[in-house]
Amino acid sequence: MYQLEQPVYFYVLFAIPAVVVLFLLVLAWKKHTQKKFADSQLLKKLSPNQSVFKSVLKVLVVCLAIACMSFALVNPKIGTKLETVKREGVDVVFALDVSKSMLAEDIAPNRLEKAKQLVTQIINSLAGDRIGIIGYAGSAFPQVPITTDFSSTKLFLNGMSTDMVSSQGTAINEAIQMAETYYNDEEQTNRVLFIISDGEDHEGNVAQIAEEAARKGIKIYTIGVGTLQGGPIPIKQNGILQYYKRDENNEQVITRLGQETLEQIADEANGTYIDGSNTKEVVDTVTAILNGMDKKEFEAKQFTDFKDQFQWFLGGALFLLILDVFFLERKTAWVKRLNLFNEGES
Repeated sequence: MYQLEQPVYFYVLFAIPAVVVLFLLVLAWKKHTQKKFADSQLLKKLSPNQSVFKSVLKVLVVCLAIACMSFALVNPKIGTKLETVKREGVDVVFALDVSKSMLAEDIAPNRLEKAKQLVTQIINSLAGDRIGIIGYAGSAFPQVPITTDFSSTKLFLNGMSTDMVSSQGTAINEAIQMAETYYNDEEQTNRVLFIISDGEDHEGNVAQIAEEAARKGIKIYTIGVGTLQGGPIPIKQNGILQYYKRDENNEQVITRLGQETLEQIADEANGTYIDGSNTKEVVDTVTAILNGMDKKEFEAKQFTDFKDQFQWFLGGALFLLILDVFFLERKTAWVKRLNLFNEGES
């Protein structure tokens, strides 16, 4: 197990192509200037030990030193001690709608991205809870089983898209039924399901399914993503708009927030409907809901001792920079014998 303390410093790696481009520009400028100064054959006689290979080698060493400095600033940490720790929390499952209607851009950047932002921020506000994720469109599928690993959960969450389910629709009922299988701790009295959806194109008797879930001790809270005015559904390829979705009559489809459906589901399962337009308000509301519940104590294994590894990369960077100082732009005997760049030819 490892951690990256300051991953933002990976941006330092962008200095490497800048150094390479600068080197090539300087090399081209030197050749152009030398041609004005003297004939190429005369230059070889005036500076016979000038080596292109050594110049390239020096730039390579500098680039490696920059890479090492970048990793040193990021400071990767390796977990060295795995312990069983006691945590208190509730089991929280997120059911995320990935149907095509979630591509509508009536809420920026689009409904699906907004939904993922909401779930990410909610996860960031959690402490000792266990979480799981379900995706659904025309059918439901398990994305992340119930776990305490928040980092991996967010990684899988970011990878969710409308292409994950071929059949379209919004099978909220299947998502609720699948969520029931996630709660594997019979002693857990508080089981929470958050459905993040635009509430459109629901199939089946959702209210009845929600009522059955409530009888099993599952509280369902719905978070509506979208607007009542709605918007068209853009179909894009590689980020470029191809067309807007149309129905069988070739009319442009306008998808609208199905707030009534989401409110009905929440009411049947002893939960509440939450407007998902404001991220901060959603997070505050969810935090208040979870804080008001009784927490169950459970055991979880996690790394409790992480050791810094920046010193190895810092040492490597210093070594490479010192090595670069001793590299002169002159030919060495063995390189001269190799004649890698045909420098001796007329």
